Amino acid sequence: MFPKRQRRKAREYALQLLFQWEGARPDPESLLPDFWRGIKKVDNETLRFAEELFRGTAASLVEIDPLIAAHSQHWRLERMAAVDRNLLRLAVYEMQAHPETPPAVVIDEALEIARRFSSEESVEFINGVLDALRQTLAARARS
Repeated sequence: MFPKRQRRKAREYALQLLFQWEGARPDPESLLPDFWRGIKKVDNETLRFAEELFRGTAASLVEIDPLIAAHSQHWRLERMAAVDRNLLRLAVYEMQAHPETPPAVVIDEALEIARRFSSEESVEFINGVLDALRQTLAARARS
């Protein structure tokens, strides 16, 4: 397992990739070369984790978006700030695809990234939505 700092950096890269991809939704692979050219230094493990999170999230929106919509009271996905929407998507994907990472860790990481890239109100919103989603996903896993 690689260090927490590198995992967070990978999540930040994945968020940036999702943000770039979301508008026109080109083939996800087409974004990667230019994106990594703009990054000064990245180790292979961070790059691999970032790409896996990005690809997996982009490929799973059909399942992820309805989950987020169902747990974000009074907010439609298209009305959310793009950073918040993509951070929620990323965290939901990671909770589903990486059960080895405790949901509390995924949520904490999402909140730290939100503090860096979004607003304090967004941090509270993201925390509420992800906590509700965590409970739903845990209930599904038990049944």
